[in-house]
Amino acid sequence: MSKVHLTKTKIQEAEIRDSRYSIRDDTPGLILRVGASGSKVFYVDYYDTKGKRCLHKLGSADILTIAQAREATREYLARVMLGEDTKKKRDSGTLGEFLESEYFPWVLASRKSGQATIKMLRSIFAFLWKDRIQDIDVMRVDRWRVERLREIKAASINREMTALKSALNWGVKRELLDAHPLAKLERLQERDSQTKVRYLSPNEHARLMAALDAREEKLRQGRTNHNKWLKERGQPLMPAFADHIRPMVIISLCTGIRRGSLFSLVWDDVNFETRIMTLRPEGMKGGKACYIPLNETAFKAFFDWRKLSTGEGLVFPSPISGKRLDNVNKAWASLMKLAKIENFRWHDMRHDFASRLVMKGIDLNTVRELLGHSDMKMTLRYAHLAPEAKAKAVAVLD
Repeated sequence: MSKVHLTKTKIQEAEIRDSRYSIRDDTPGLILRVGASGSKVFYVDYYDTKGKRCLHKLGSADILTIAQAREATREYLARVMLGEDTKKKRDSGTLGEFLESEYFPWVLASRKSGQATIKMLRSIFAFLWKDRIQDIDVMRVDRWRVERLREIKAASINREMTALKSALNWGVKRELLDAHPLAKLERLQERDSQTKVRYLSPNEHARLMAALDAREEKLRQGRTNHNKWLKERGQPLMPAFADHIRPMVIISLCTGIRRGSLFSLVWDDVNFETRIMTLRPEGMKGGKACYIPLNETAFKAFFDWRKLSTGEGLVFPSPISGKRLDNVNKAWASLMKLAKIENFRWHDMRHDFASRLVMKGIDLNTVRELLGHSDMKMTLRYAHLAPEAKAKAVAVLD
């Protein structure tokens, strides 16, 4: 990184890029970080007495002048040289300043759900936005959680807190923060998360398959009648009808694939020779690729659908725009009504997949791998469906 002599004009005119970058001033140790959001913050970049590289935040360029930043840099480095414990005196700034200038640009560039994370943090934790990080009152946050339990479930609050703590832990790992006061705040007990997992009964499954057949026949007949009308008037005919909902439902039931991953699936991810479907890491919650074998039903669904589609690009593009689907809510609601199935969401097909595996004696670790869970905690919700396995385990004892 080459050095420049920073001026007020150069700071104001510093370009905004897709990712954060730094400009090093000719004053030893002083750098200006320019965030993807447009934030501009002064830092001291230095090595401590043990040879460890450190980064100390001085403050926003909207508040400090370049002259003040230079003077603060010299004073800070002098204290380091004299062996003072500078880290204990570091002011990490407010929660809002840290998130907006440091974490948000990173999470937006590095996480598929970055935009949703930013929106959630800004909305849920607005009451902490102007609090200095080291002064955040843990008891206040705990009281806020208790009040929020009147509105939403403990599991939802834990997810919100995990998002905030992940952001703060990110800052600690990158030495932007010395520590954060929420590190030892324990999770709420999720009694509400122990509710019954929703999966289809054999009768419901049969009704769902019948509803898919009925839906397809109705839509196919509609296309046939429309083409007949077009032919009589000498107009171009519509292509052969192909209902994307049927293969999407069958594949979801047979693989447990998440809806978002299904929407993003491309034909290159489906290997017809090995009969394995690959879920790419960028589309997975844990950021790791997942490989799912296709049973005969799922394989046939893919095979038949490929003959009706282009066989390239997205497996299930929007029938209207040809681009990635964003929802199938209307079609799903209509299908559930036709099948007379209540309280069953699209995501519940994932629970149905896991539940049927467990009830047929498949061990939980294999189920975990097929679902792409990073650890066993999420998979354990299906453990109660395998009482025979527990009985078999204790039967080996004398």
